[in-house]
Amino acid sequence: MFKKEMIAMLLAGGQGSRLGVLTAKVAKPAVAFGGKYRIIDFPLSNCINSGIDTVGVLTQYQPLRLNTHIGIGIPWDLDRNVGGVSILPPYEKSSNSEWYTGTANAIYQNLNYMETYNPDYVLILSGDHIYKMDYEVMLDFHKANKADVTIAAMPVPIEEASRFGIVVTDSENRIKEFEEKPEKPSSNLASMGIYIFSWPVLRDALIKLKDQPNCDFGKHIIPYCHGKGDRLFAYEYNGYWKDVGTLSSYWEANMELIDIIPEFNLYEEFWKIYTNSASIPPQYISEQGVVDRCIISNGSEIYGEVHSSVLGSGITVGKGSVVRDSIIMQGVTIGENCVIEKAIIAEDTVIGNGAVIGIGSEVPNKMKPNIYSGGLATIGENSVIPPGVQIGKNTAISGVTSIEDYDNGVLESGETLIKAGDRV
Repeated sequence: MFKKEMIAMLLAGGQGSRLGVLTAKVAKPAVAFGGKYRIIDFPLSNCINSGIDTVGVLTQYQPLRLNTHIGIGIPWDLDRNVGGVSILPPYEKSSNSEWYTGTANAIYQNLNYMETYNPDYVLILSGDHIYKMDYEVMLDFHKANKADVTIAAMPVPIEEASRFGIVVTDSENRIKEFEEKPEKPSSNLASMGIYIFSWPVLRDALIKLKDQPNCDFGKHIIPYCHGKGDRLFAYEYNGYWKDVGTLSSYWEANMELIDIIPEFNLYEEFWKIYTNSASIPPQYISEQGVVDRCIISNGSEIYGEVHSSVLGSGITVGKGSVVRDSIIMQGVTIGENCVIEKAIIAEDTVIGNGAVIGIGSEVPNKMKPNIYSGGLATIGENSVIPPGVQIGKNTAISGVTSIEDYDNGVLESGETLIKAGDRV
């Protein structure tokens, strides 16, 4: 048995259904963000920047790309003989086998992993938020208050508070009430889904509630600890934090990176964001190429125009093409004389010559209006957009490759075109 003061358990099994076709074949934490990064890079980088060298990553839904990206943790300096990063999928036990059925159930199923390190404290994290936080400062707060549980919390607009777990605190930040997604919130201090537990308290709660169906931290563990009189405190955070769980919030968070003075800065020397980057050539911008207010990653070749957009690695933008207000993920090929406006185009997609994406009026999406909204055109990975095709707003395309799939070469605003068997 090895002794660690604090270990992190990173919940990264999310299906991310509100990201639609972007997560048809990949877990939400593995979705690209900010050009060369993936969403999970941010909590992993927070861990190593905070001095936490033991991280269990709990995976479930479509884990292959996530596992490949993390590997043995070399980019985050988490390739350790003792500790480091460990991928923790559901596995078959001697008596039974079951999927993770809730956030706390996932942690409970990995009790043996945690006991291996005999920690004093356990940090619970989500793998799908964009932020920078020094968890060591949060731990100091936990110790100073002799807390059993510390919940990272931040103020949110009161009209949005019902979407979150809400804490009500006294003058010393001790939690008096905890409400999970209340209809009428008593405060606007929202849980960020980041918890530090003293290990005996967490272990007791997980074992006591092991038979609770779909056991969850916000719905079950926190109320249980509060109900039996444990010392719960709120650690108030006032920095940048974004849940990129919807296409609109994902697009907005990427666009915020290219502000003149971005609220979330990728370039700070003292708090680096690490990622698993392939060894690829530098970017190339031709004599005719025009680039304005963009993030463009290595290996991309720009022969047309790119404005106010975020481009991953290995992208080609052909001559005469114009890309605006868009997120283009790695390996995408954009042909010549294309026009792309306010689109999210996933990895390894091919856009044929003369295609126009993001035109027309904003008509609500007929299949999933709550997902495909905000005027975005969303194209899933490995799609092929035939030459000359016109695609409207609030649209979604995944897996289709043929001009015969389009009605007279057009996908009207509000329509979807999804290959049979793909999740929408």
